[in-house]
Amino acid sequence: MNLSARMAWRYLFARKSTNAINIITFVAAFGVAIGAAALIIALSVFNGFEDIFVGMFNNLNPDVRITAARGKTFEASDELLAKVRKTEGVRIISHTLEETARFQYLGHQAFGPLKGVDSEYARINGIDTMVEEGHYDLLLPQFETLGAIVGQNLARELLIDPYNQINLLSIYVPRPRTRGGGTVLASGRLPYQVREVLPVGVVRSREAFENQAVLIDIGLAREIMGVEAPTVSSLEIKLLPGFANKATYRALQEALGEDYVVKNRFEQENSILKLMRVEKYVAYAIVTLMVILISFNLVGALWMIVLEKRKDIIILRSLGMLGTDIRNVFLRVGLLISGIGLLSGFGLAILTYLIQSHYGIVGLPGTLAEAYPMSLRFSDFMIVTATVMVIGLLASLLPARRAEQVAEKPVVVVD
Repeated sequence: MNLSARMAWRYLFARKSTNAINIITFVAAFGVAIGAAALIIALSVFNGFEDIFVGMFNNLNPDVRITAARGKTFEASDELLAKVRKTEGVRIISHTLEETARFQYLGHQAFGPLKGVDSEYARINGIDTMVEEGHYDLLLPQFETLGAIVGQNLARELLIDPYNQINLLSIYVPRPRTRGGGTVLASGRLPYQVREVLPVGVVRSREAFENQAVLIDIGLAREIMGVEAPTVSSLEIKLLPGFANKATYRALQEALGEDYVVKNRFEQENSILKLMRVEKYVAYAIVTLMVILISFNLVGALWMIVLEKRKDIIILRSLGMLGTDIRNVFLRVGLLISGIGLLSGFGLAILTYLIQSHYGIVGLPGTLAEAYPMSLRFSDFMIVTATVMVIGLLASLLPARRAEQVAEKPVVVVD
């Protein structure tokens, strides 16, 4: 430890001439600790929510989803499917067709996604194992009507009973415009295509889309939407183990060309992840501003120490210590206070994490998580360390510069 470091340590922990300086120094360190803890806790909460959403993506999102680069639908021709199947690693291909629809059940109405799926869809994501009430069957060979699987949230809104085999769920899908450009009403037809299905299962998933959607057979979906086979909204693909990598995604994109968009599991929800990251950065900026405001306590504490050590500074200068060395002493004092506050804040944040993880003190009712989720990441500790220490260094500059000015003043010797 060099001389400047020894003196900084001594100035910080030595007994002061007045107790007020000790109190101000403690308040400064405590403020830094609270700021550091707040930064870690804020980042860890957003990490926790991100982990939940990533888990949701892993739950039902396919390994790969292929959509049209332009428009909502495209034709899954034999030639296109052959290109997909030739790509190494492709295991299962499922055809899906999506549209927004209005649903009615026993007088209750709601809007939500309508998704037509084929028989391979359940093999992609195992949604048939997530049916809480009823069973998974879209064809219902024993009935005259086809079946439907309803998301839990929509089922609750419509009061659907999957064990009621009498009442049907009505699906209303807007008709496309007529070829001549006229309105549907002018053509004398109803503005909606209407079909009825029997809801036989309620699925509970962590994925928001499936919780609010109605799944039906893709053949019926094409009939309602007025399109012909093999029109689809997307092709959902399950890959063989070990092939969910950039090389596979790139090979699929190169095989299909620019008319199609190939998205991996996370790119399918890219907008949500981007929004969460923006919210995380905004929260980080707000708490950082709070730390900057708290750092004025550090400025005050250092200024008081400089005033108290005024005589010591003059003596050190007369002994030959340079003004820059004296400035560095007080810079180190500021960094020491920041470092002590930083470590204390880390300890407080880790303690908060352990308590929240084990006991869920702060609840989050009505959501997927019973309590606020938290996830500590090493990178966050590095970011917070850099943030707090830079703020501490900047807060120490003015008092340290004042100490240098005191040292450089000429000493008047009185005979």
